[in-house]
Amino acid sequence: MDKQEAVYDHNRYKQLLAEAVDETKRLELIEIMIREKARDRLEAQRVADRAAMTAMTVARVLGQAGRRGSF
Repeated sequence: MDKQEAVYDHNRYKQLLAEAVDETKRLELIEIMIREKARDRLEAQRVADRAAMTAMTVARVLGQAGRRGSF
């Protein structure tokens, strides 16, 4: 995912809203906002999953090192 894509662009949404003068444009705006919110939630979930995997790996490594040190 591009860094620029991940940033909430207030001006872009404001412009899209100003251009949403008919039903079709309004529905397109709604679809964009839903899709981008879903993308943001997916990215947040990926970050949380990575953090959990890192914590599990650290705990496993530290657990193994603790057992080696207690002869």
